Amino acid sequence: MIIFNITINISYAAEKDWLHYMKTVHIPEILATKLPLECKLLRLLTEIENEGSTYTSQFSFRTMEDFLAYQTHFQAELQERHHARFSGQYVSFRTLLEEA
Repeated sequence: MIIFNITINISYAAEKDWLHYMKTVHIPEILATKLPLECKLLRLLTEIENEGSTYTSQFSFRTMEDFLAYQTHFQAELQERHHARFSGQYVSFRTLLEEA
């Protein structure tokens, strides 16, 4: 199992809108590609003060090939839509994990 983990710190001012967007638009669009099996959206509880709230989206893929297909065919467009809506209101980083 491959886990694509996206950690994001979203400004307090944009947090409510961002959460709604993630739950009703962005995550459903990603899952609609039929490549990830599921997504977990989690909020970091051990927050340090950094002027926003931190969340992680964890998308599970059956194989590395499924992840690479998502990355090749869908990731850039979906990421750009997110960025266009929340530009300047977040910082993020991505990690790729393999279930042991």
